Amino acid sequence: MALKIRLARGGAKKRPFYRIVVAEATSPRDGLFIERVGSYNPVLASDHADRVVLNAERIKYWLSVGAQPTERVAKFLGYANLAPKPEQKVRPQQAAPKKKAQERMKAEAEAKAAAAEA
Repeated sequence: MALKIRLARGGAKKRPFYRIVVAEATSPRDGLFIERVGSYNPVLASDHADRVVLNAERIKYWLSVGAQPTERVAKFLGYANLAPKPEQKVRPQQAAPKKKAQERMKAEAEAKAAAAEA
């Protein structure tokens, strides 16, 4: 039985609220879970005390049993010093110029440099 510590969504439309739960890896996101170990409210300010609430004792137990946190939950656990902080993956910005535009910009920069020398 593979266990995951993950988020289960609740709340109204455009007003999300997440429960941090321990569930089997094969169960659906909002489906059956074993135990609720915390909550996450993204609507609150990032420095608000109730934004992320964790039951540290139970989370430590589930981690010792072999439950694997998802990427987002691992980040919460890292900030709470319950688990090592995960490495941040480098994700390129989607709005960055594409290959041809970068080549064009490079050619323009070279042309300006050549004009400055002359």
